[in-house]
Amino acid sequence: MIFLKLIKNLTLFAVGAVCYPVIEILWRGRTHISMAFTGGAVFVALYRFYKKYRELRLVRRCVCGSLIITFFELICGMLVNRALMLDVWDYSKNRFNFKGQICLGYSLLWALLCAPVSALCRRIAKSKV
Repeated sequence: MIFLKLIKNLTLFAVGAVCYPVIEILWRGRTHISMAFTGGAVFVALYRFYKKYRELRLVRRCVCGSLIITFFELICGMLVNRALMLDVWDYSKNRFNFKGQICLGYSLLWALLCAPVSALCRRIAKSKV
């Protein structure tokens, strides 16, 4: 049983580690390896959240999902961009940003993306795998 949980979590992590950088490449034309690790962690967190709170209405799931993603982006940004000074991204020119690491505009876009992600997580949770 523990082995199956480990495999499932690694699979979820791999999905996020692939999809997150692909989204970034499609959006801005480039990515960084830190986005794969962030994406993996984000997808595992979203899956667990959506599985636990599956009765929430879609709008609330999307808002909560956006907050989860934004939190992970802030942590990654503070580590990768600030502490390690790699300057992977900088939102300081965007309105309503926090230390150039997160901004309201992208948080709203994450909320939109959380609708299909929530549906995917529901399908995965229903599967026997």
